[in-house]
Amino acid sequence: MSLWFPRLATDRVLRTRPVDGPFVLTLKESNANRVHCLNDAAERQGLYRGMSFSDARAFCPDLISLPARPDQEMRFLASLRRWAMRWCPWVGFEGRDGLVLDITGSAHLFGGEAAMLGAMRQRLSRAGLSVRVGLGQTRGAAWARAHYGEGAALADLPVAALRLDPDTVTGLERMGLRRIGQLRDTPRGPLARRFGAGLLMRLDQALGDQPEQISPETEPPHYAVRLTLPEPIGLETDVMAATDRLLARLCEKLADRQAGARILCLSLRRVDAASQQVELRLARPMRDPARILPLFQRGVSEVDAGFGIDQLRLEAVQVEPLPAQQLAHSGPRDPRRLDDLITRIGTRIGLENVQRFLPADSHIPERSFLIAPAAYSQPEGGWVNLSPRPVRIFAPEPITAAGSSPPERFRWRRMELTLGRATGPERIAPEWWLDDPNWRSGLRDYWRVETRQGRRLWMFYTPQNPGWFVQGEFA
Repeated sequence: MSLWFPRLATDRVLRTRPVDGPFVLTLKESNANRVHCLNDAAERQGLYRGMSFSDARAFCPDLISLPARPDQEMRFLASLRRWAMRWCPWVGFEGRDGLVLDITGSAHLFGGEAAMLGAMRQRLSRAGLSVRVGLGQTRGAAWARAHYGEGAALADLPVAALRLDPDTVTGLERMGLRRIGQLRDTPRGPLARRFGAGLLMRLDQALGDQPEQISPETEPPHYAVRLTLPEPIGLETDVMAATDRLLARLCEKLADRQAGARILCLSLRRVDAASQQVELRLARPMRDPARILPLFQRGVSEVDAGFGIDQLRLEAVQVEPLPAQQLAHSGPRDPRRLDDLITRIGTRIGLENVQRFLPADSHIPERSFLIAPAAYSQPEGGWVNLSPRPVRIFAPEPITAAGSSPPERFRWRRMELTLGRATGPERIAPEWWLDDPNWRSGLRDYWRVETRQGRRLWMFYTPQNPGWFVQGEFA
């Protein structure tokens, strides 16, 4: 059985946002905005797929349009594939707008092919989807009937129903071979020499002389385990013991697929049908039950068990690849302790609030670093600078001084300071390709200044717009 959804893209949108009148989805192809899919009202106005959107607007001034989303269309088709598995276990994709089902041995469970077909049409129509269904002894025959005539004989269908490319269809029609029956009765040798073996393969697949298998899509792995208790529990130690059993089973599944959990959700069902959840967000992918279990302690301690908990469910909501790693004979005893610490702090203040500094490719002091969440970034190499940089950098603060050399005496933050030693200058030019208002004063000559009062400052002078500023302080 072949299910063809000729208006899959527009039906997906119009199911939630109905539109009265012509409606199209547009997609940019070869620097031109073209009609990707359209509804029945737009077809009655003379519009068709592939035409320029500007021409479509000229034909139909009241046309309503939205940009197409091919990625969402494929996800919608994947959900339809899962729905179709209620009729038979062998369901595969047929292009980007169709499904193919092997209903051998399953049609009688629904009262025969006619009853099964009628139930499918009724459910799809109720969902707001237009569909054309083709039945056949072969996959090619089912596809041909779905696209070119549901109840027609295979020999009476056009040669385009054999899933041929447009050039081959045009060549056959020029030879007068317009129907599959005519093509079947034509000598095969001249056809193979002119059009290649692909034409005869498609013909044999449709007629059943050459097999064509259906490859069903594999279901994605489901990382969830459940534990139903014979008697309700309410003590924190009992809940942690049950969670330990669930973690062992879940981590075994993760290890089989070389994956690690990044977000875990523990659902606790009480005897009064109420449910509570404990979510654990990890700083790194993990699958070690001994490391994960203590991280659940804080969340489990806040659970209200009520009259008791009779079911626990643990699911890995977000999973990432975690291949096996070679153990080193040297180095720190447990390099993963930092990840556990970040996770513990993140459960209290949020993983996004635990941040680290990363070096950035810029010679401008303010842009020489990035701030990124520690849980979603890896430590990189140190900063590479020919001259040292202060630990604390802040916005430039002007001081009153004259001359291009560091002043002997100056006032900064209400403190009277006296120059002890100065090292420099280090000239830094602005990034001309970026318009930074803080660098519109031009070049900067940086000095490392040690004062007699013990302050070690990072100061700069702007020769193009004379002035002295303090921007950092060394530890």
